Amino acid sequence: MKKRKLLGGFNRFRLILTLGLAVVLPAAALIVLNFYQLRSFQRDKLLEAMIYRDFQEVLAGSEKRMNRKIYAKVEEVRQAFPAPDVDSGEKEDKLNEILSQNPIFTHAFLFDEKGEVFQTESSQENDKYVREEHDRLLDSYRTWFSSKEETKGMVEMMQKKAQHIAFNASQTKRADGAGYLLTAFFVLPNVPGDRMVIGGVTFDPCYIKNTFFPTMLNEALKDKSTDQSGNGVAMIVYHSDPSDMHEIMPLAATAGWEAKPEVSRKLDDVFGGLWLGIRFQGTSGKELGQAWMRRNFIILGILSALIIIGLMLTKHVVSKEVALAKLKSDFVSNVSHELRTPLALIRLYAETLELGRITTKEKKHDYYKIIRKESERLTSLINNILDFSRIEAGHKEYEFRETDIADLVRNTLDSYRYQIEQQGFTLKEEIDESLPIVCVDREAIARALLNLMNNALKYSADDKFLRVKLYRENGTVKLVIEDHGIGITSREQSKIFEKFYRTGDPLVHNTKGSGLGLSLVRHITDAHGGSIDVDSTPGKGSKFILSLPLNGKMRRAAAHN
Repeated sequence: MKKRKLLGGFNRFRLILTLGLAVVLPAAALIVLNFYQLRSFQRDKLLEAMIYRDFQEVLAGSEKRMNRKIYAKVEEVRQAFPAPDVDSGEKEDKLNEILSQNPIFTHAFLFDEKGEVFQTESSQENDKYVREEHDRLLDSYRTWFSSKEETKGMVEMMQKKAQHIAFNASQTKRADGAGYLLTAFFVLPNVPGDRMVIGGVTFDPCYIKNTFFPTMLNEALKDKSTDQSGNGVAMIVYHSDPSDMHEIMPLAATAGWEAKPEVSRKLDDVFGGLWLGIRFQGTSGKELGQAWMRRNFIILGILSALIIIGLMLTKHVVSKEVALAKLKSDFVSNVSHELRTPLALIRLYAETLELGRITTKEKKHDYYKIIRKESERLTSLINNILDFSRIEAGHKEYEFRETDIADLVRNTLDSYRYQIEQQGFTLKEEIDESLPIVCVDREAIARALLNLMNNALKYSADDKFLRVKLYRENGTVKLVIEDHGIGITSREQSKIFEKFYRTGDPLVHNTKGSGLGLSLVRHITDAHGGSIDVDSTPGKGSKFILSLPLNGKMRRAAAHN
């Protein structure tokens, strides 16, 4: 027995070890690897760096789109500018035409060797801020272009540029507040490079502030509206206070903008003095990185817990299967012994009778009676095994018919009385003769009673007492089998109705049995719509109470399992 226990434990350990090496170990290694990778992310702030790098790419792309659009608008009017050799009246008319067709510009001008033409969009000439701006710009450009060397240097610089355009920015005013004044200078197409001719247009500050920047910012956010966590993104165009570079002065922003930008980019090519900023709405890249780390650590913890739980469940299942396999092995051994004992007796008594060694009629009658009883015992054991086989296969059926339950119990006791008396038991019968007719399977109920009595006889040591009581209570028929045997612990009382299960009491293990009796009793009572309960105290005995309904209406579905 000790060797068998050691072998069963080794098999269980080997199965669990195999499972651990095949499944749990790779999964655990992956979790550990992910844990250290997350720690590396946390330590090096890689996620924040990735977010900021992504923001930088968005800002760089936005600047390129804005520059490209401004260059395209300037190039369009550059091609329409008047030639420097026409008279000044024609130049003024052409510049006015350009301004009327392109309301995004406020001023247009042309400087050459003959002088200058500086025109303002006619619909804005009455605006005092525009008039002041006109006068200021004209004076500034006259002074600037009065120097031939400066003019020549500027022309040469623009000739070297791929698009022959340069930009200058300054602050201005409008009725709605401060504005951004963007001026484009260019050399005219088809004009020799040695001529000092410079044209230019000034963008309307209201267009830049209220239309151009908001449109471009919203377009930039179309493909970057949300991050993977669903946090909105906002952008801003601003310039810094020269006295305090940390103080931002917004020029245009998208919806949801607040606080300061997380990532900024200085606009150098076209929009001098301006910055482009971006941030998450309601949070920051740092907070998102921390939240992402927390979330992944939690997920990692959950996965680790699931692996541990899975290993524990697997251990439980493997242990249960190994235990079941052991029980089945014990079942085969016990059944073999159970079959061998009655067969040996039958053969012994039959051979004795056959050899004619028994001469007296009374002795022969006793031998025949023993052979019959052992045959009945053998038949009962085989029937239990066959019933169990049908139940396992789902083919067990019960034949319900109206039965005098008191008569059924009495006849069953009479057929088993010899064995009870031979083993020295005191049998006490309490059968209520007034019980009504019930609808049961006679053979199944008799087998349940025999199994319960057989257990009482097997597992009673010194106090050999057996009580069978049949009575009516609360719409049910109660069949009670009580003994003064070894009893059952409360922990094992919930397990004794499982197939092959046998309690840990030494007397149980020293007594051969199949471990199927109580399992069959429970199946029989369930099929009859009843129940089986046990009330037991170790060392004082057990009481099994089989309850059957009196109405007799059995559901046929319950008879198939």
